[in-house]
Amino acid sequence: MDKLAKEESEVESAEQLFAKIRNDFRETLEEERKIEQLRTIKQGRRTCNKYVQEFKKVARGSGYERRPLIKEFKRGLNGAIRRKLAEAEEPPTTIGEWQKRAVRLDRNQRQSRAEERVLGRNVVHPGRNAQPRGGGSYGGRGGQIT
Repeated sequence: MDKLAKEESEVESAEQLFAKIRNDFRETLEEERKIEQLRTIKQGRRTCNKYVQEFKKVARGSGYERRPLIKEFKRGLNGAIRRKLAEAEEPPTTIGEWQKRAVRLDRNQRQSRAEERVLGRNVVHPGRNAQPRGGGSYGGRGGQIT
């Protein structure tokens, strides 16, 4: 206000000064809100692809880069995927690698589970359905295997 009175300020009125202050605080509050979202976002049951999309949206404007950004991404990632990537022979080192490989691993795991559900219905259970159809004989020779 003293600079404004002495006409040494970059703003020309108290109104402009307050607008500048509000704008500066708004940017700080927005960054803090983004950081809080980064710290609490979780993959949960959704696909990793959807998690990555939301993570990127929240990360934009947070001020986080490199290691801190990777740390927050890993925090929200499902544990099994995080462990497999961290224990890989060549673990990811950039946020882009973490996201790309996590999406691929998640997609593979979901595909594998879907196949197990379908293929699991056709599993032979010893003692229950191991006998061939047609009376239980092998090759029509009275139960003898030739």
